[in-house]
Amino acid sequence: MTRRAWLATLAALAARAGEGKKVAITGKLSQDSSGKPVLEIGGGKAAVVEGDDATNAVLRDARLAVREMELIGEFRGDSVFAVGPIHTQSMFVLRDGKRFTISYWCDLCAIRTYTPGRCMCCQQETELDLREHNAP
Repeated sequence: MTRRAWLATLAALAARAGEGKKVAITGKLSQDSSGKPVLEIGGGKAAVVEGDDATNAVLRDARLAVREMELIGEFRGDSVFAVGPIHTQSMFVLRDGKRFTISYWCDLCAIRTYTPGRCMCCQQETELDLREHNAP
């Protein structure tokens, strides 16, 4: 490999390192006129938020509307924020200076899930269950 080719490869790798940088944003969760989830960041700014299917289900849960949220992910352009996949714990409700993990609970079957919907056992609607996050 020539020196020029090596430097070009190194420059391309350095440029990619800046892409996809994970950041945390906070704001109030709402929906735009078409029903897409939006995080109102403040100062009149808002970002459409999206993620994998399970993440999108949580973001569209009406029980989380107008709650203060912290989302971890990356910006795609100026106004779209891609939240990390559901298994990476990238969504939290903020309350009284604390982070709460979003989960859903069925009292009847004692089954916890991380997306809204019906219990996989009894088919009863699961309840939103915010649990204080104790991450180091």
